[in-house]
Amino acid sequence: MANRSLSYTSFFTILQLLWSYTLYANGCYTSIISFGDSLADTGNLKQLTSELNQPPLHLFLPPYGETFFHEPTGRCSNGRLIIDFIAEYLNLPLVRPFFNGNGGMELGQGVNYAVAFATALNNSFLEARGVYNPITTNISLGVQLEWFKESICANVSDCSHLIEHSLFLMGEIGGNDYNHALLAGKSIDEVGTYVPFVVQTIILAINELVEMGAKTVLVPGNLPIGCSAAYLTLYNSFDSTEYDNLTGCLIQFNKFAEYHNELLVTKLNQIQELHPDANIIYADYYNAAMQFFRSPEKYGFENGALKACCGGGGTFNYNDSILCANPTASVCSKPYTYANWDGLHLTEAAYKVVSKSLLQGPYTVPQFNSLCPTSMLKEGDELSSFMRRSWYTFVTLDLPV
Repeated sequence: MANRSLSYTSFFTILQLLWSYTLYANGCYTSIISFGDSLADTGNLKQLTSELNQPPLHLFLPPYGETFFHEPTGRCSNGRLIIDFIAEYLNLPLVRPFFNGNGGMELGQGVNYAVAFATALNNSFLEARGVYNPITTNISLGVQLEWFKESICANVSDCSHLIEHSLFLMGEIGGNDYNHALLAGKSIDEVGTYVPFVVQTIILAINELVEMGAKTVLVPGNLPIGCSAAYLTLYNSFDSTEYDNLTGCLIQFNKFAEYHNELLVTKLNQIQELHPDANIIYADYYNAAMQFFRSPEKYGFENGALKACCGGGGTFNYNDSILCANPTASVCSKPYTYANWDGLHLTEAAYKVVSKSLLQGPYTVPQFNSLCPTSMLKEGDELSSFMRRSWYTFVTLDLPV
């Protein structure tokens, strides 16, 4: 019996290695390792607050998660996020949060360190400027990177294969460095001085990952925050010149996001030159999303792209005193007809448009589908099917014991 058990293990190990090699050889990845904020958090903050015996935030209550998971998961949307669509595209399991409540982690399946409300900069930098994170625990990018190193790579050589063959998702991160300040009333000029520090923090984290052996890092830019229901509500103006005629978005805040993205791209080009053997991919969240802000009906958003599906009322259905999941808040019956979910986050339908534009369209540099073509993923599906058939055949053989 021991010999048969050993044979099972050996054969399955060979199949796993074959699967991993084929995916990576075709420009794909065996797992996803993610850092970031609420645009990527798949449940870390939910579990953290539970472990700290803190009352659940509105983000952890219905109707969050209603569309796909049919219950709140800690994702800041009605369903899947961009990270989920990337995992599905790569034929990988949805990436589990680092804080998963069971004390264990299958590292080969990927891991997500992103936490809602997280900033790129440490709390101390922002607090020195009068900016405070609603989550008092330090969950910044530097802390997330330490979690990664301590949990997976205390000894880098022990996980070199995992690092080399993983897709690293660096964010989106940095948006909250600005949100926490701008939504608290800081001037856009003052917050603009944070941008070089935010970008440099992101670049240093990427550089550290590449030096540890990461071969592919996907780095998103910021979304067009001037199209956010929260900004449109809090910075409502009677001056029509402050709004884009085509989209109705606030011009100055979108220009702010563009400034961050332009500086980020410049620095990414520099780090790519330093590490020519790595793939540093810029993910243009901004312009991928601007597609439906410019033409919402084209993408099925019959109720427009600016008004929140779930919120406390008003022109854009956003009220910072009556947030989504509040008993007095309203929620739309057809979230797929809205691009905005709760004022600050997008719906699953909107994230799907962004994801498809990144994975199969022109909104990544270099283009993601040139590194991981759909045809190769189909071959991966066939190999996966072959593995399952082979394993079934193997375990049904009458082997000697």
